[in-house]
Amino acid sequence: MKLQKLLPPVLLFIFLFFAVVPAFSQSTREDLEQRRIELREEIKRINSLRTTNKQREKSVLTEVEDLNRQIRTTENLLKVTNQQANLITRDINSNTNKIQQLRKELEKLKEDYGEMIGKSYKSKSQQSRIMFLLSSQSFLQAYKRLQYMKQYANYRKNQGDEIQERTKELQSLNSSLIAQKKQKERLIAENRETRAQLERNRQSQQSLIKTIRQKEGQFASEIRKKQQELTAIDKKIDEIIRASIARENKESGSTSRDTYALTPEAKALAANFASNKGKLPWPVRSGVVVRRFGSQPHPVVRTVTIESNGVHIETDEGSTARAVFGGTVSEVQAVPGSNKAVMVRHGDYLSVYNNLGKVYVKRGDKVSLGQDLGEISTNSSSGKTTLYFLMYRNMDKMDPADWILRM
Repeated sequence: MKLQKLLPPVLLFIFLFFAVVPAFSQSTREDLEQRRIELREEIKRINSLRTTNKQREKSVLTEVEDLNRQIRTTENLLKVTNQQANLITRDINSNTNKIQQLRKELEKLKEDYGEMIGKSYKSKSQQSRIMFLLSSQSFLQAYKRLQYMKQYANYRKNQGDEIQERTKELQSLNSSLIAQKKQKERLIAENRETRAQLERNRQSQQSLIKTIRQKEGQFASEIRKKQQELTAIDKKIDEIIRASIARENKESGSTSRDTYALTPEAKALAANFASNKGKLPWPVRSGVVVRRFGSQPHPVVRTVTIESNGVHIETDEGSTARAVFGGTVSEVQAVPGSNKAVMVRHGDYLSVYNNLGKVYVKRGDKVSLGQDLGEISTNSSSGKTTLYFLMYRNMDKMDPADWILRM
C-alpha cells in the first residue's frame, strides 16, 4: 500500500517537510564544516608563527597584535562550532519527530497486516479458493473473482514489503540519530577546549596590555614611525605604477598617464580578470593577513590610526609569492624600505607583490596563474616573513579581500 493512502493530508505534509529538511541544510552543514576546518588551520598557523616570532621578536606590541589575531580567530571558531551544534540539534529534533511518526505508521501497518493475515488464514485452503471460483454464475464473474484473488495476493505482498521498508527506514534513522548525537558531543568537547584556550590567551593579552599602557606614548610613537615608513612605500609604488602606465601608453601612441590604453586583447584579459572577482587564489600558499586594506584604528593602541593600500600577509620563511592570475610582468623594481616589487598587468588591472628578496621573473615575461614570482624576504630582526600585496585598476586602489577567495 502506498504511503499517501495510509496518511491523512496533514501527516503527509509533515512527513514530506521533514524529508526535505536534510537536503535543504546539507549545503549549510558542509559550509560550516569547511569554515571550521579553515579556522582551525588558521589558528594553528597563527600559533606556529607566534612561536617562531617569540624566538626572535622582543616587541611587546607585536606580541599583543599576534595574540589579538589568535583571539579573534578563536572567537570566530567558537561561533561556527556553536552554529554547527545548533544545526545538529535541529536535525536531531527533526529525526526524533520522524522516528515517532514512522513508529506510528509501522504499528498501523502491522495492525492492518495482522487483520488481513487473520482473514486470509480463515479462507486459505486451496479447496475454498476453487469453490469460490466454481460457484461463479458466469465466466465473467469467475474471471473477476480470479483477478480479485491475484490483487489480494499482491496486496498482501505489498503490505509485507511496506513493513520491511518502514522497519529499515526506522533503523536507519535511529543509526543517524546516534551518529548526530556523537557528533554534537564532539563539537561540545571541542568548544570546551577552545574556550579554555581562549581564556588563557585573554589572560596573557591583559597582562601584555598592562605593560603597553604603562608606556603607551612610546608605543604610539613607534606605530606612527612605522606608518610613515609604510606611507612612503605606498607613495613609491604609486609612482612606479604611474610611470609604468605612461611608458606603456607612450609605446602605443597614447598620452594618458593614469589610465592604460587597451588593445582588444588587453580588454578581453581585463574582462576575464574582472569576472573572477572573489574567486582569485591567495598570493601565498599559506599565510595569515596581519594588516588589512584601508584606514583602521591600531588593534592595540586604539588612539593611533593606521592606513594601508594593500594587505600584509605573514607566512613561513622561504615562502614564495605566486601570481593570482595570468598576465604580463609590467615592472620589477626595488622599493626603498621593502626590498623588491613585482607588478603583473592583467589588462588595466594590476597585482603587486612587494617585499621580495629574490625575484624569478623580469619585465615583459608572460606569467600564468599560480606561477612563483619570487621569494618573500624575512626580516632579520623580527624573523617575520611578510608579503605586502596590493591590487589596482589603473591608478585606483582596490581591496584585495574583495578579490581573493576567503581573504
